[in-house]
Amino acid sequence: MKYYGKTVLAAAFAATIAMAQPAAAVDLTMYYPVAVGGPVTKIIDDMVGRFEKENPDIKVTAVYAGNYTDTMTKAMTAMKGGQPPQLSVLLSTDVFTLMDENAIVPMDGLVSDKAWFKSFYPAFMANGQIDGKTWSIPFQRSTIVLYWNKDAFKEAGLDPEKAPASWDEMVAMGKKLVKKDGSGNTTRWGVEIPTTGYAYWMLQALAIENGQKLMNEAGNEVYLTAPKTVAALDYWVDLSRKDGVMPKGTIDWATLRTDFLEGKTAMMWHTTGNLTAVKSGTKFNFGVAMLPAKERRGSPTGGGSFYIFKSASPEQQKAAVKFIEWMTAPERAAEWSMKTGYVAVSPAAYKTPAMEAYAKDFPAATVARDQLEHAVPELSVHDNGRIYKFVNDAVQSAVTGAQTPKDALAAAQQQSDRVLRAYK
Repeated sequence: MKYYGKTVLAAAFAATIAMAQPAAAVDLTMYYPVAVGGPVTKIIDDMVGRFEKENPDIKVTAVYAGNYTDTMTKAMTAMKGGQPPQLSVLLSTDVFTLMDENAIVPMDGLVSDKAWFKSFYPAFMANGQIDGKTWSIPFQRSTIVLYWNKDAFKEAGLDPEKAPASWDEMVAMGKKLVKKDGSGNTTRWGVEIPTTGYAYWMLQALAIENGQKLMNEAGNEVYLTAPKTVAALDYWVDLSRKDGVMPKGTIDWATLRTDFLEGKTAMMWHTTGNLTAVKSGTKFNFGVAMLPAKERRGSPTGGGSFYIFKSASPEQQKAAVKFIEWMTAPERAAEWSMKTGYVAVSPAAYKTPAMEAYAKDFPAATVARDQLEHAVPELSVHDNGRIYKFVNDAVQSAVTGAQTPKDALAAAQQQSDRVLRAYK
């Protein structure tokens, strides 16, 4: 008869109990931004809760971190403080900065089936695929679209079903849409293009419509003083100072949607990510169209993508991929698009029964997707936060009349060249 000591028996008992208990959940922290209207945090929380229910071995703590700039700052601060998130939704254009900071890992080594990458729209993958590696997966992605008030068009004697297809048409229609009270004060503008928050994004749209790209693929050159870029900003400034169809000075990104909903502008340029908020908030008939053309149609893509941080453990990285796959699956991509207005990131999402029914009832839901045919990758360069500030400052300097568009862009080009020289 064998005798087992207390220590051996205790160890055996503990091992038996451990085997009987479920494995500890893998914990993930995700930072994400909100840059549009609507109950986005509630939508995220609901989706995360459903994922956890289906995957009880993974716990996801979703942390709303402000706008895109705030979220990037908080993620970098947490990383340098030794407690980074395991994954984040950040601008697709943050990729060069995140690579330079050695903050993220490419997805290629974490994904078993590389065909997954090809399931997304190529236009949304363009910013995240660098040097043959895939650094991000699209999530809340967008293009800029033109919203127009059909009732205002009808009132002004314009065809309410026809949005401007060219720059010249937008000016001509805008002049008819401007409305003044008995004292000569403007109560409704023809069009508004936001000049705060993401002015660089709007300038890129105007530039590409004028036939000019703003950056090279290596992310170390910008073309702010190219004649067609200057002409694009000239047109933007002329909308207020020459044509009188847009208010002078700055136009705030965050309040522009309210201006449109309150009838203070008949047209606005804004992200499709605001589509559902506009749909639920309008008291008039409205339409959504691709941006008007000069030399060509065009809009940069925009919005956020999923990144996985290098500091995450192998188990966390694997769990993060599983979460990203779940969040971007066709059914969830369609759900996210319908609840927010962002473009569903894969063709398969638009073939789901729910999305097909939604688009049939609300055709505006497919405009931003259709515009992908004319889209270009969003301005993405090394140290992009600083470059964006240079461009945003130049736009605001021009629209406020502090500098001519040419001089404002020349200053931004000089500043950008000085920063980007280190990456050549």
